[in-house]
Parts: sequence; structure tokens; C-alpha cells
Amino acid sequence: MKAARRRAPLLLLSLAPAGACGLLWAAAGEEAVRLKDAPGRDLTTGRCILCHSLEYIPSNAPAMNRAAWQKSIQKMKERFGAPITDEEAKQILDYLDGSYSGKS
Repeated sequence: MKAARRRAPLLLLSLAPAGACGLLWAAAGEEAVRLKDAPGRDLTTGRCILCHSLEYIPSNAPAMNRAAWQKSIQKMKERFGAPITDEEAKQILDYLDGSYSGKS
């Protein structure tokens, strides 16, 4: 049973179109990561977890400010094809800047 659970995300990732993010890869074990409660949290969680662990957000926060978060969001959209509209990107940026900016 354990081996089957480990293979399932890999199988689903192999079925995803090229350039698409793997939801199950990122979602495995995410129960412990909960972002700070503030407007934009649910949108940020829903979009970011599509491609990577939510742990990236608090772990990168000490080195990030608004400009750095904006650059990161833009990179996710342009280089990795993150499914984020311009309006959603602004909401995510506002959330990350207000909740996870540690650099002045």
C-alpha cells in the first residue's frame, strides 16, 4: 500500500501535459503547512501549491520584500506557466508582501 501511494503522484505527473505543474506532488504532506490568515491566503495557497510546497513561502520570507515577491510571481507565470491572472497576481503579491516580507 505504501509503495502504491508513493508512485501515484509520479504517475499523475507523467500524465500531465508538458509544462504543467503537478498538484499531487506539492500536496503530499502539506497538511502541516498553513499560511498566515489574511486576505488573499486562500488564493495564494490554491495557486502556489499547484507547483511547489507551501513551505517555500515562510522559508524564503526573511530574504523577500515586495519587489522580490513580485519578481518571483512573474517568474512563476512566465517561466513555469503558473495559471495566475494579472488580478490574481496582484492579490497574491499584496498577501505575500503583507504577511511574508522580512527584508526592508
